[in-house]
Amino acid sequence: MTRAAEALRVSQSTLSEQVRELEGWLGQPLFERRSRQLHLTEAGRIAFEHAESIFATGRELLDRLRQTGKEKKQLRIGAVGPLSKNLQFDFIQPLLECGDTRVTVLAGGLTELVRLLQEHKLDLVLSNIPMRADQEHTIHNHLLGEAPVFLAGSTKIRPGRGKFPAWLRGVPLLLPTRQSHVRADFDQLLAGARIEPEIRAEVDDMALLRLLALSGQGLALVPSIVVERELQSPQLRTLIRVPGLAERFYAITMARRFGNPLIDEAVASFRQKLKSFAALSRRGKALQA
Repeated sequence: MTRAAEALRVSQSTLSEQVRELEGWLGQPLFERRSRQLHLTEAGRIAFEHAESIFATGRELLDRLRQTGKEKKQLRIGAVGPLSKNLQFDFIQPLLECGDTRVTVLAGGLTELVRLLQEHKLDLVLSNIPMRADQEHTIHNHLLGEAPVFLAGSTKIRPGRGKFPAWLRGVPLLLPTRQSHVRADFDQLLAGARIEPEIRAEVDDMALLRLLALSGQGLALVPSIVVERELQSPQLRTLIRVPGLAERFYAITMARRFGNPLIDEAVASFRQKLKSFAALSRRGKALQA
């Protein structure tokens, strides 16, 4: 009670009186004293859950109304750390080209970013893995699309003999960490072919993986969108599109009563962008350099 009164800038006696009035109005005790401490009763927990929902809706309403009438609209985006910077750029570029939109991008871990989403501090989270369902919050995983996965490297790296994946024997590899589902699928492919990979590096940052590939340190296992710009120059080449592998991308949002209309615009625009990579995937043939 003391800390709550300090946060509300009222006296403890005033706050206690307000709680008693609320209990009288509800006809239920909200607190009970155990071991010299106050604990919520069952009615108190129910009231607390409803109060949380009410205040969350209030914050959401304020966020939306504060944008009404402003010259610039705002979209607050969270992006998981390992996510491709090319992908993030492609997502926000159409928003910036409008000229009347301000974009905020915050990088971090998925759990932390979703917490900020729940606190109405972000509008959406970009991720390459979906978020698990939450009993307390309605979380939506919007599939943006998928991009084919390639083994790419500089011209210094030469494949071995035989057909894929046999020619990977002895070839230095730059791979995502084992937390990546693409890495898990790739490991399964190699295990099925009884190939022991020569792993030069394991990296959870796509930008660093791309730089290592450009430096000639090995073949990098990357989604096409990670190296799309480099592939337009002689710096990098794709040796093969790995059959059966694709990286999926998601926009994670919360159910809102007052949603941000920019979300639908951004998602639709980015899905259109990813169609080119989906078309590449449908070719179903290895791309030789």
